[in-house]
This record gives sequence, structure tokens and C-alpha cells, in this order.
Amino acid sequence: MNLQLAQRVVVVTGGAKGIGASTVRAFLREGARVAVLDLDVATAERLFAESGGQGFAIRCDVSKQAEVAVAFDRILSTFGGVDILINNAGIQMYGDVTETSEELWDHVLAVNLKSAFLCSKYALPSMQERGGGVIINVASIQAVMCQRKVAAYATSKSALLGLTRSIAVDYAPSIRCLAICPGTVDTPMIHNAIRESPDPAAVLRECEEMHLLRRIAKPEEIAELIVFASSDLAPFITGQSIRIDGGLGVEIKGSKQS
Repeated sequence: MNLQLAQRVVVVTGGAKGIGASTVRAFLREGARVAVLDLDVATAERLFAESGGQGFAIRCDVSKQAEVAVAFDRILSTFGGVDILINNAGIQMYGDVTETSEELWDHVLAVNLKSAFLCSKYALPSMQERGGGVIINVASIQAVMCQRKVAAYATSKSALLGLTRSIAVDYAPSIRCLAICPGTVDTPMIHNAIRESPDPAAVLRECEEMHLLRRIAKPEEIAELIVFASSDLAPFITGQSIRIDGGLGVEIKGSKQS
């Protein structure tokens, strides 16, 4: 399938690992030119060395406007513009409302939400000049449902859906914006989280059993949806959140009916 992404300029935040890294590989495979914004530049640069694709990594704290501004200046001077922005950078910290500190709350919302606002702010003028573009916000299934003790994380991902709608409305018809909401994905984030458990293997099995497909997603599966949704093969999708969650939350638990 030709997604017609050759020479498109793509910016991926948090592109060094997990869903972000798989997304970078998928865009490079399609011939896109990719800029990665991440704190781990060395790991991100290896993606380009491995793939042979065209692009570069910039060390950038995407929650800070000054750093985002500098990063986009470099992208624009190197590639001449931006066609697609993937707001993927994110962290998951745990705690309910009473035990979450103000500092933790601010940090999670800055990385997960403010970064999408800032990167969109600097990408949109270029997209307008080029006559169109696509912004995809990587949210989470926890934008629409919630586990225990993720007050800051669930709030940040829910708010991304509001930002998605706002951008879609304000910049239509030439610019599309949508959100992707993955279920549990086999990434460093989930493994770092379950490592804190007394029995990580049991927690992983529990995560798998929550999904109708009885497994968690591969990051490549999320990346393929992101790339397709960014392409001209999905031109009528905007302002929406798309769940890719293996059927998480579909089944009603309880006594079986004959």
C-alpha cells in the first residue's frame, strides 16, 4: 500500500523509544523525512543509523516553550516546513488526588499535555503556509476510562481529546487533527511500571487478560495506525479519537447467562 508519504516532513515527540520509535521507523520506511524531539538523542539517532532514512534528532524538553521554539527553528531551516506532527511524548506517574503532589501533577500535565499544545503552536503556522497538514495526539484508553491511582495521567490524556477537537475545529478544512487511544502496549513505560510490583509477571498476565484479544499491543501496531491516519488515505478523519485497545472495556464481567 502506497501511503504517499515520501518527502513529507514529520515531527515525532518522544520518538526514541516505545510507540514513538516504532512510529519513526514506519514513517522512514514510507520515505518521509523525520525530526525526533526527545531527551534521549543518542537512542533516537540510532533509529536513523539503522534505517538509513532521512532525518535527525534534537534534544528537547517539549514541555518548555523556549526549547520547542529552538527545535522548530532548526526543523524549518533544515526541511523547509512541517507536514505532520505526532505528539507522542508522555510519562505515567502514579497517585490518587490526595497523595499526588503539586510538583508531580504539574510535571505530568506539562509533559503529556502542555507539550502537545506547544509543539502544535509551532507546527501549525508552517502547515498553514504549506496548505495543509495533520496533527496526531497520542492519548490513551485512559482518556475514556480509568484505573486506580492515575489522577494526573488520566487527566492529561482526557484533556488531549479536548485539545484535539479544538485544533480540528479551528484549523479546518486544510489541517486535520485526531487522537489515537491505545490500550496497554509493550513499551518501556509499562515494564517500568510493573517492575515496581512484587510480582511483575502476574501483573503482566493481568494486563493481557483485560483485553479481549488476551494480549497487549505491540508498539508497531499502534505506529501503523498513526502512519495510516496521517496519510492521504485517511482524508476524512478529523476531530475524532480512535481507540486501538484490543477490546479493552468491551466485555461486561459478571455471572454468565445461559
